[in-house]
Amino acid sequence: MPDDEMLSWDETVFRDEHVFEIDYVPETFLHREDQTRQLQYALRPAVRGSRPLNAMVRGPSGTGKTTSLQLLSSELRTHTNVNVSHVNCQVDSTRYAVFSRLFEDMFEYEPPTSGISFKKLFGQITDRLVDEDEVLAVALDDVNYLFYEGEASDTLYSLLRAHEAHTGAKIGVILVSSDLDLEIIDELDTRVQSVFRPEEVYFPRYDEPEIVDILSERVDRGFHDGVAGSEILNRVAELTAETGGDLRVGIDLLRRAGLNAEMRASTTVELEDVERAFDKSKYVHLSRHLRNLTDSEIALVRTIAEHDGERAGDVYESFEKRTDLGYTRYSELINKLDQLNIIDAEYTSVDGRGRSRKLSLAYDEDAVLERIE
Repeated sequence: MPDDEMLSWDETVFRDEHVFEIDYVPETFLHREDQTRQLQYALRPAVRGSRPLNAMVRGPSGTGKTTSLQLLSSELRTHTNVNVSHVNCQVDSTRYAVFSRLFEDMFEYEPPTSGISFKKLFGQITDRLVDEDEVLAVALDDVNYLFYEGEASDTLYSLLRAHEAHTGAKIGVILVSSDLDLEIIDELDTRVQSVFRPEEVYFPRYDEPEIVDILSERVDRGFHDGVAGSEILNRVAELTAETGGDLRVGIDLLRRAGLNAEMRASTTVELEDVERAFDKSKYVHLSRHLRNLTDSEIALVRTIAEHDGERAGDVYESFEKRTDLGYTRYSELINKLDQLNIIDAEYTSVDGRGRSRKLSLAYDEDAVLERIE
């Protein structure tokens, strides 16, 4: 390779590597104009000092749901006095944790870690809303995690009934879910169903030309000129579309391909850099889920890896030795990991013993174990 195509030790192919981070919020948001308008419609009453409409945002992973809310939240915070709280329910998966996050967002300091009841925490939030005549919009991102933990109905009931418990408290709720198998309304208690009538906003998968448009902007902002040409961009878009159209795969793929080019001391990304990077980037969805598992859930993943394809009752013997947890909790953890598509829990008939679940990993064993080491 000629010297002018080689990177020196202090050079980089990246103009701004942060552009390829998953939490980067783009300045322009393409191919989601209709969904953005629907969300603006739901939030508009808050700008006038009224309670916003509730909304339910659904769609596959990596289709722009979180980004759209982040952009709207930023706009509201900048131009209005509406309180916007974006709660990641993967992290805050209980009612108390959700309200602790709301408290922190509103008061800009954490509530006491112990000694404060939910009732008092709830009261301080609603008192602030009433005293300051403020409106609160709560986005429960990845709300499916509240369902997996059995916390969804209690959490929503407290939020949706707040104005009854504290006259004048104005709270609107936006639920965000990537679990298309979860029937959100049906899974809620009847007491919540009676008051939750959301606007529904659907985010479909991006098609390949849309992926090219979106990633092209990342390339322009993130790489120096000439680092990744149209052939590279089209291949990344093709691989992204093949893995379900999750933009996070494409964004991670561009970053890893750039790093591979740097490892070769090359000033340009080549197809070989993309192909090598894809071996890791295709698991970005798995990595995201595994990152937020509890010790008990990780222990179950390890146990299933050791007993892949065996019946739930047999797997439990090893799991119990590892954790001392009872069968009821074990069954709950199976359900959660199955809903997250980390494992497959398939019912099979067993002669003379009725139906039993056969447990296996939904991904390559090495890929899973490598990410929980």
